Amino acid sequence: MPLVHFFETSFDRIYARNIVLVEVLAEGVSGWGEVTAGENPFYNEEWTESAWLILRDYVAPRVLKHNFESAAEVGARSAHVRGHLMARGGLEVAVWDLEARMLEKPLYHHIGGGARREIPCGVSIGIQDSVPQLLQKIETELAAGYQRIKMKIKPGWDVAVVSEVRRRFPDILLMADANSAYSLNDVGLLKALDDFNLMMIEQPLAHDEIIDHAKLQAQLKTPICLDECIRSAHQAQQAIAMDAGRIINIKLGRVGGFAEAKRVHDVAQAAGIPVWCGGMLESGIGRAHNIALSTLPNFTLPGDVSASKRYWSRDIIQPPVEVTPRGTIAVRDQPGFGYELDREFLDSITLRRETIA
Repeated sequence: MPLVHFFETSFDRIYARNIVLVEVLAEGVSGWGEVTAGENPFYNEEWTESAWLILRDYVAPRVLKHNFESAAEVGARSAHVRGHLMARGGLEVAVWDLEARMLEKPLYHHIGGGARREIPCGVSIGIQDSVPQLLQKIETELAAGYQRIKMKIKPGWDVAVVSEVRRRFPDILLMADANSAYSLNDVGLLKALDDFNLMMIEQPLAHDEIIDHAKLQAQLKTPICLDECIRSAHQAQQAIAMDAGRIINIKLGRVGGFAEAKRVHDVAQAAGIPVWCGGMLESGIGRAHNIALSTLPNFTLPGDVSASKRYWSRDIIQPPVEVTPRGTIAVRDQPGFGYELDREFLDSITLRRETIA
């Protein structure tokens, strides 16, 4: 799926997505999931090719022909596989969708959500070719109603650029996402971001680092939001106990699906730590799952769940996800994740498929 506009982070610039989808069938009903891994092992150790093999050779065989009382039990069947949470999560969320459809219930209700009927939306803006280009993109997204702007930063594209954005937009909800681009040697630079009234700085340090984030948070006024280094509820408990971050971004793929995402949510809620839903340039399937997740009560901050048209000229679901002028997405009540698949378009862009029975 070609992106409408390139997307650049501290580690990569991409122009198109290759996405692994998982369809799970039982009793004549289909449930769909999306593997949120990128094309390269840069965000974490997974990528689309590794996900395909892990699903085919390890995860799917363990799940097939096994009797489950509920979708909440599926993740445990592949727990012996070290890591590969995005691959495992792609199947797990498909089973949640399947079970919701078999019960003729909307997915958000089935996972225990429904605290809100509209979810607040922010937008993630990648690193641009120039500051004027960035400012123009922010202007466009604010005009579309988005409630919060997230801008990617990296060394050389950080304090001066944030300063320009804040000068142009003094009152907007603004945050910076570093995608692990810095170290404790950069404390002075990161402390300089305290001057710009940011909602948070997301994952400034290494993808697997909690202790150094605690050392950094102690020196910052701005809250740190943890992303890549929180893969389980246990890691969330550890980070909260150490004050390594005061906000958590929950991504379904990163934690392995709905069951663990709910546990992370509950741990954070009990500690008074707000959470929000992060995005991974998903197709409409993953986007619809994120909408369902965002209806859980502690998702109190605008997430990265935005309109289909921000990324795709044509999405694989019907209707496409749309954002209201007030910067929200209405939650749909149809069974499962709430949208229909555009089968004709999906078939036309499918590169390969494999059936495991």
